[in-house]
Amino acid sequence: MNFLKGPKMAVIWTVLRVWLGIQWLQAGIGKLQGFDASGFIHGAIGKATGEHPAVQGWYANFLQEVALPNVGLFNILIPWGEVLVGTGLILGAATVPALLAGAFMNLNFLMAGTVSTNPILYTVAMILLAAGAATYLYGVDRFAIPYVKKAINERNNRKNKGHRPKHIPVETH
Repeated sequence: MNFLKGPKMAVIWTVLRVWLGIQWLQAGIGKLQGFDASGFIHGAIGKATGEHPAVQGWYANFLQEVALPNVGLFNILIPWGEVLVGTGLILGAATVPALLAGAFMNLNFLMAGTVSTNPILYTVAMILLAAGAATYLYGVDRFAIPYVKKAINERNNRKNKGHRPKHIPVETH
């Protein structure tokens, strides 16, 4: 399965990653002006009744008790989350967090009873997460991750210098 993580496959993963990013960016940009999630939330709560509810009761309770009273916050989080996920995926910057955030949003949309393209987008995100570093071989993370790791290691080395425990001799009887 290592061939899926090689440089040749990285081209395919990059195309898929950019495509996924475009989907998120388009969805988010379309919501930046005048988005209101309250209708969507009410609709999802309504899908929690009947003989075969599309929304689980516990999730409808979450929507009723948490999301609806804080709809103003969700009206900001959803569009900006979509824009940031899309931008990160297109650039290959913070790719893993962007994939996780996108998958989390897809999962929530699915739990709210909205199928649409969510299963496809969720599946693509999972495939890209499984592909590992090959997903961002052709992206900003290829350079940013080693730089950040090096900076963190240097900081930790400076911080730990002089604070190493001294050798304590073991007493023998």
